[in-house]
Amino acid sequence: MDIYKQQSRNIWKTWFILTAFLVVVIGIGFVFAEAFQSPIILYVAIAFALVMNITSYWYSDKIILAHYKAQVVTHDTNPALYNTVENLAITAGIPTPKIYIIPDPAPNAFATGRNKEHSAVVVTAGLLQILNQTELEGVIAHELSHVKNRDILLSTIVVVLVGFVSLLAHFFLQASFFGGLGGGRSRGNNNQIFIIIGLVLAILSPIAVTLIQLAVSRHREYLADASGALLTRYPEGLASALEKIGAHAQPMRDANEATAHLFIANPFGKVGRHISNLFSTHPPIAKRIAILRGQEHS
Repeated sequence: MDIYKQQSRNIWKTWFILTAFLVVVIGIGFVFAEAFQSPIILYVAIAFALVMNITSYWYSDKIILAHYKAQVVTHDTNPALYNTVENLAITAGIPTPKIYIIPDPAPNAFATGRNKEHSAVVVTAGLLQILNQTELEGVIAHELSHVKNRDILLSTIVVVLVGFVSLLAHFFLQASFFGGLGGGRSRGNNNQIFIIIGLVLAILSPIAVTLIQLAVSRHREYLADASGALLTRYPEGLASALEKIGAHAQPMRDANEATAHLFIANPFGKVGRHISNLFSTHPPIAKRIAILRGQEHS
């Protein structure tokens, strides 16, 4: 797919997901407000949906960086890494993003932020330990391609929004079983119908979350691989880096399902790579390497 078409599509997807989230949360709130005969549930759902949309747009990157205890990098603290990111950003024609290191021995990296002017590239300490300079450039170019392709906002807001939907579904599921909301009131047939609908929504929400993450993740990784290879003009650097990352068995210490799709490789290590490809947020590393080396087409 043409890079510029993909950038435009990512912007459209971002606003679509924000709007869909708003509608879904209000819909869930309406169902449970009817089920428990408590209009305040709907008002709370609307308020939370609006707050979470605003939060996910402006602060989701900060939430993720805080979760992984990412430490900012300056030219003084790590000149080699800083220069690598700065030089590749200049080549890509984008502002130099903020740079962070996660103090984790598992090799991995991701990019986050809401646009090219407010972006960040994050690498783990383990990545810096196992990669040589050309391999590191391949990984950084991959992450800068996410920034340039406007993947980062879409991928970052998904973390906050789908996590909140899962939490909301879990709360309503618990309330349904334990009668915590409006439990003392008599319920007619209409209420029972809404309760059943609400339970179905609560149970299916985690599945919907997974499907959204899959839709966001896989194609963008192939595109960033290709864009990164064009940026460095040395596909073997990224291919070799992916080989080393793929051979590492140790999962990241703070890895979780909500943020897994952000990373260049599955943060659950070989445990995550044993999951069926159908449900993995990442395309197979072996296939990505083969494509970079011209042995297979995406």
